[in-house]
Formats: sequence, C-alpha cells, structure tokens
Amino acid sequence: MTPIRNIAIIAHVDHGKTTIVDKIMYHCQLFRENENSGDLILDNNDLERERGITITSKNVSVMYKGTKINIIDTPGHADFGGEVERVLNMADGVCLLVDAFEGPMPQTRFVLQKAIDLGLKPCVVINKVDKENCTPEEVHEKVFDLMFELGATEDQLDFPTVYGSAKNNWMSDDFRVQTENLEPLLDMVLKHVPAPKVSEGTPQMLITSLDFSSFTGRIAIGRLERGVLREGMPISLVKRDGKIIKSRIKELHTFEGLGRKKVEEVIAGDICAIIGVEGFEIGDTIADYENPEALKTIDIDEPTMSMLFTINDSPFFGKEGKFVTSRHIRDRLTKELEKNLAMKLGETDSADKFMVFGRGVLHLSVLIETMRREGYELQIGQPQVIIKEVDGVKCEPIEELTIDLPENLSGRAVEFVSLRKGEMLSMEGKGERMIIKFNIPSRGIIGLRNQLLTATAGEAIMSHRYIGYEPLKGDIPGRNNGSLISMENGKAIPYSIDKLQDRGKFFVDPNEEIYEGQVIGENSRGDDMCINVTKAKKQSNVRSSGNDEKARIIPPIKFSLEEALEYIQKDEYVEVTPKSIRLRKIYLTENDRKRFKIA
Repeated sequence: MTPIRNIAIIAHVDHGKTTIVDKIMYHCQLFRENENSGDLILDNNDLERERGITITSKNVSVMYKGTKINIIDTPGHADFGGEVERVLNMADGVCLLVDAFEGPMPQTRFVLQKAIDLGLKPCVVINKVDKENCTPEEVHEKVFDLMFELGATEDQLDFPTVYGSAKNNWMSDDFRVQTENLEPLLDMVLKHVPAPKVSEGTPQMLITSLDFSSFTGRIAIGRLERGVLREGMPISLVKRDGKIIKSRIKELHTFEGLGRKKVEEVIAGDICAIIGVEGFEIGDTIADYENPEALKTIDIDEPTMSMLFTINDSPFFGKEGKFVTSRHIRDRLTKELEKNLAMKLGETDSADKFMVFGRGVLHLSVLIETMRREGYELQIGQPQVIIKEVDGVKCEPIEELTIDLPENLSGRAVEFVSLRKGEMLSMEGKGERMIIKFNIPSRGIIGLRNQLLTATAGEAIMSHRYIGYEPLKGDIPGRNNGSLISMENGKAIPYSIDKLQDRGKFFVDPNEEIYEGQVIGENSRGDDMCINVTKAKKQSNVRSSGNDEKARIIPPIKFSLEEALEYIQKDEYVEVTPKSIRLRKIYLTENDRKRFKIA
C-alpha cells in the first residue's frame, strides 16, 4: 500500500500557485525528457490562460520518495470562493503561498480562514524572495499574526516554512541560501502534512467536485473517508436532503500525474473519480449499500450579487450566435448550477428572463464569457447587490478593499473610495508604493476599477473580499455622463462621426453596423442624447472652398465584458454575442423610453 498525502495549494491571486505546481510536476518527472509542456500547465482552459488566473480547481498527483502526493490547485479570487470551499474537504493539509514582497493579502486571509476552520495543517511557502525590496522575515511574522487572528490552534500555529522562488525552481529553509531544486518543499510536505485519517467502517465518500465525459456521462470526484470501493460494487447515494438512491459503480479511477488511471479498488484516504452513479450533486455522500451513513455536507457562502439574463431581442439577433432561444439559455444555466455551487438561479415574471445570483461581477462574467464562446447570444442587465433584511433593518454586503498604488497617487484613490461610501482602515508605505485598506459596500466596487485605472494611468492594483452584511450606507453616485444613442439603423459614417466628436467619446468604429437605440458613445454632459451618425456627406457637383477637409477620427473606446457590465446604467443592457459586445437601451425607440421611463 502506497503512503498518501493530500494537499491543497492556497494563496492570493498571482502569488504563484500554478507555477509552483508546474515545477513540482517537472521535479517529480511527470513528463519525458523530450516533452516540454510549457508553463501554467494546469490552467488549461482558454479563459484561464488569457486572464492568467485559475478559475476552477484541478487535481494532479506526483510520486515523491515512494509517497503519492495528491495536489489540488485552487483559485485565488474570492469570487471563486465556492470552488475553494468544496475542494478543501479533500485535503489534510494546505500549502499557503505568500509573496515575499506583498505579504498576506485579502484573499490569502479568505482562503486561510476556510482551511483553519476545517482544522487543516498549514505549511507556509514564502515565494518570490528574489524580488527587490522584499522582506521574507517580516512576511513570516505577518503570516503568524494572521493565523493567530483567525483563531488557529497551537498545532496550526507551529507551522513549518520554506523560502524560495518557484519561477527559478528553488526552495530552501533559509532565504539567503539558494538551493538547486524544490526538495525542501516536498520534504516539508512529507514530514508535516498528516497522512489521511482512516476510520474503520463501511465506505463513505463526500462528492466534492464533478467532471463530465461525453462517453461515460457525469463523473463524481471526492476523497474516500473510510472503507474500500471496488469496481462493480453496489452502493447507496445519500442526497443532501437525506433521500437514498441505490446505485452501482461501473468504473473507478484514481489520479495519476495529469490524468486518471483505471483501478480495481480504491482504499480510504485516496482521491478518486467514480463513473456510473446517476443523479448525484456536489455535497451528496456515496455510502454502503445496506447501511448508508451520510457525511456532513458542504456549506457554501451565500451569493452577494444578481444579474438579469435575457434573450437577445435586438435587431441583430441570431446573426452571430447558434443558441438564441430562452430554452437554450435556461438549459445552459441549469447545467452550470450543477458544478458551480456558489451560483443560484431565480425565476422572474417573464419566461425569457432569468435572475442569476453569484459572488461578484467576475464570477458571473466568467460564466457569460464561457457561454459566449460556446455560441450563445444573450443580454445582461446591470449588476445589482442583494439586499437583505436583518432584524427589520435593510442591510447590504460590505467588502474589505485593498488598493496598492504609487505613493504620489494615493490621494486620488482615497477620494474615489470615499465618494462611494468607503471608510479607510489603514495606510502603509512599501518602497515607493502605498497600500491602503478600506471597508466599502459591494455596490461601491462596481465600476471603481475603471475609474482607478484611468486616474492612476494603469498603476493601481485592486483586490477585495466579502466580509458580511451591514446596514445600508445610503446613495452612491453613479456614472456622471449620459449616453449617446443612435437614432437610425445603418452604418456609422466617418463623416458624421467626425462632425459629432465634440459631443462625447464614441464606442463604435467607422462603417460599423449599428441600430436604433444602441448606445454608441458617452455624452460629455449628464443627460442622454440621440444622434444620427448614419448621415453621409451631400454629394453635389458644385465645389465650395473649405469643404474638403480631412476627417480626423479619434479611436473608439472598446470595453471588455466586465467593463461593459460595470459601465451600464439601469435602463441599459449589454448585448453579448460570440463576436461582439454592444451596449443598448432596454427600450430602443425614443417614444418607448419616454413612455416607460425607468427610474
């Protein structure tokens, strides 16, 4: 029987989780000499590669000194906290990665809290010690203070630490001594992470994630807590509500390297994938056929934000996408609910509209972007925070916001956040940069990133984590400028755009097809204005002097999906198709807008 260690790697965004997993895989010779699998191997979906973030957690296993180490790579963004919460159930220890320059950040705190509550043993890796101005010893102190603050036990506070640079492929017990490889880190895992606790009794496994294969259907993944599972064995599936369904295991797989290996039986403590069980959900228990006993199910934090998803009913519907009907959208959202635990779906009074609840703008925009790439067309309303009543008082979600920016620009950041009802908690200088912490309502974060990046010429780094609900903070000023709206269907003529440039900034290219009611620019004033950019220059055969000047057109502003969602107002939608992102008014004609004015 091979000894096993199960470990999850947790950290703030960009502290090097996926990079360190790459280096461990290379060190344990998962690949042949002539195979170069590149870097960020586990970020295997297009969106993860483009954004440089991990969105869904992945499992990989390596053999080191005769021990099988199951490694779980987790996302760092609090928006994907639902992923982290459920996969930590599979681990016995966590590898906490901290940047030697930045120290513990908001999301570090968020994921560490979950790990400590589950009683997991932390091992600390202080990464990027080759950065200039970094302070590994101070960071070590801060990690200790943070764990103490989060209520860690004495055993958890007695954590081992290694220092190094995952990118340069070395780890060491002393940050001044550079070694040749990652062995100190792997030795620390073998020495300090406990082997899985195996209790006697009938089989029990909590399903913590799922996979899908077009050949075998849905696959349940989790860690076997006790007992033995064998191929072809009859089992009971205990649902979250206590209902029991009898079933049978067709195939069993364990994780080996980046893939899975078919096995005859799985012993307690190992992470495995089960094929052939129907009708399961995350949080259900696979138990003994005759005496089923359920395990404690997974608690997931509540969503804090909602968006309205609706079918695309603009004049351009169906031109670019394959799936355009409400049935298509409903089926796709229902499928997403199965594996995306932190998301919820609500019905509305119309069959074409769906309320989707999630953790934040990023959480929901990743879903929209994925749907868009799969060929869906849909429209999204303005993100709204979920307001709850606690003891008769209306409360809204509050987040802790950390902004890291050059010292000389810190005044602008404080001014912007204060306008949005943020309260400053602390301000500390690090080299030439300033790190400022605030408490701010979730409403205030929507659209803040764009403003900050513009004001700081792209220098500000913003991160936030959800704290809890507090009484409503009052009105938050929205966008100051109105919209420029197209009056006609047709092509945007360069001549017209040139003549109207003093009215505001445009979002459309010359000669782009537009329709009536589309938002084609931002007005330089506070109210909306209808303009006609489809008017061509009159062609007469009489030449007049001074009429032939060149059109000088300023390049249009192009929004990413998140920016578009944060930019729109209450009476606007973002139209999302596989090829384009457009902004539009909910009511396309001016008469309708006046008749059904949205307050």
